[in-house]
Amino acid sequence: MAAPAYIALILVGIVILLFGGDLLVRGGAALARRWRLPPLLVGLTIIAFGTSAPELVVSIQSAMSGAPGLALGNIVGSNTANFLLILGLPAVFGAIATTTPGLRRNAIFALGAAVILIAVSWDRLISPVESYVLFGLIIAYVALLAILARGKSDDPTIAELTDLEHMDGLPKSMPTILGSLLIGLVGLPIGAHMIVTGGTAAASDLGIDEAVIGLTAVAFGTSLPELATVVMASVRRHAELAIGNVLGSNIFNVFAVGGATGLTAAAIGVDLPVPDSFFGLDLWVMLGASVVIAGVILAKQPISRILGGLLFLAYVGYIAVLARGVIGG
Repeated sequence: MAAPAYIALILVGIVILLFGGDLLVRGGAALARRWRLPPLLVGLTIIAFGTSAPELVVSIQSAMSGAPGLALGNIVGSNTANFLLILGLPAVFGAIATTTPGLRRNAIFALGAAVILIAVSWDRLISPVESYVLFGLIIAYVALLAILARGKSDDPTIAELTDLEHMDGLPKSMPTILGSLLIGLVGLPIGAHMIVTGGTAAASDLGIDEAVIGLTAVAFGTSLPELATVVMASVRRHAELAIGNVLGSNIFNVFAVGGATGLTAAAIGVDLPVPDSFFGLDLWVMLGASVVIAGVILAKQPISRILGGLLFLAYVGYIAVLARGVIGG
């Protein structure tokens, strides 16, 4: 496959993936509202897991296709992009406050998720037992959100997940609801297949590890919804409310996506291997970014323009190092 062909395949796959994921969430939320299901139930199931659907289907498809580096690269790369790029770039244009209630708790969970991912990867394998633990942790996290929501918590993550009344663009009629669900359910695996096919072809043709494709192009593509959310929130002077979205995304990526990917690998009779290269740079960049963001939030300090610039430059530098490794390799 020629270079332009697999690049186009990845890009088109990302567009289909994001479009399908958005339709699936909106269709599911609209159907649930039509059936008068409790907003809390809808938010903590359909919306919470649906927003992680792009990362989920790409990682599962990668594991099934024998490309574990692409699967894990998507998780690690997305989490790194979320903290360095998605929070760093908007902060350059205006400091982001971190005093919103609930952020400190979610920052600790996000940092803990990064540490746990490194811990289960330490032996270069994520076993079925470890995969069950990861997936069990996302169930526990969602259960905690449910308990907090029943106690009238003002946690922005909970508020965003359960506020169906102000969710824009929900289909109205039953045909459009069913159409959205169908297109989403069909589009997600098609987009994921295109990304995995293009990514593995790119890795083969360029003679590089598919993990690099996962850490860069795929991770950036699946992080675009978070970037759009934070940018729009910044324009509306409410960027602090979008931090909860980023923290929640990182938690779901490690526990839900990582756990499901490991269980998929186990279902086809193998452990999920972790490339040695991840311990050279990638996991530590993800951990370092998690420590910085958690530290700022716990200290209740804003993500200033200077810090935002440093985060953004750190991401550019990280991608440059990966690119240099590809060219040098």
